[in-house]
Amino acid sequence: MKKRVITAVVALALFIPIIWMGGMLLELVAAVLAVVGVYELFKMKGLTLLSFEGLLSAIGAVILVLPKERWFFFLPEMTSTFILFYFVVMILLGSSVISKNTYTIDEAGFPVIVSLYVGIGFQNFVNARIEGLAVLIFGLLIVWATDIGAYMIGRKYGKHKLSPDISPNKTIEGALGGIVSALVVAILYFLLYPVNELFRHSVFVMFLLTILLSMVGQFGDLVESSIKRHYEVKDSGNILPGHGGILDRFDSLFFVFPMMHLFGLI
Repeated sequence: MKKRVITAVVALALFIPIIWMGGMLLELVAAVLAVVGVYELFKMKGLTLLSFEGLLSAIGAVILVLPKERWFFFLPEMTSTFILFYFVVMILLGSSVISKNTYTIDEAGFPVIVSLYVGIGFQNFVNARIEGLAVLIFGLLIVWATDIGAYMIGRKYGKHKLSPDISPNKTIEGALGGIVSALVVAILYFLLYPVNELFRHSVFVMFLLTILLSMVGQFGDLVESSIKRHYEVKDSGNILPGHGGILDRFDSLFFVFPMMHLFGLI
């Protein structure tokens, strides 16, 4: 526990100034974290990042993370950076021809999914900051409040398993506690930042979306647990002592921020 607390304090001390500043620094950090996320998934599968598909997957993720206006300004105005990502997909698929089918579409699918999972997650994290610091903090607070509430309530009152085959320690009581915790934090946050100054939705709709985001965040955590269980690993990495890897810390965010985008919060 002591190691977890020390790591959390140091990480926040580094992380908070970066999200406060935003801009190019945040985008570069997000791109680096995306590459680390790709590395962790490749390592879980027993592959190396320093391989043909590993490097392409990392490049694809970075393309998705970095905003076009600052990093790909040379593209035509109506052209999305997603077309650059698709060139990465084309190269991976084309490898089946060059290799005479020794590298197949099944094998190409893994680096593509990895790029999308990590790249779109961090892309929407960056876009939330571009939308505004208060918007980004709202998303972070919902995830953090859900995690803390679920842990505390689940530890004290948890009796009914939420998904024992995927994550034996998670309980239904903990999940509900996480949602309640997220709602309480949202109420306090909207007292500080009125809803109509941040989002186009009403207070009632934002409370409903807070419940949804809390549920989605917990589902994203279960998805990451499922991936680790499939590859029979405890943590996605060890870059954060006591906390595991980058994916262990961002798994909920990879689902919450794209969902915020879907509902027009970003």
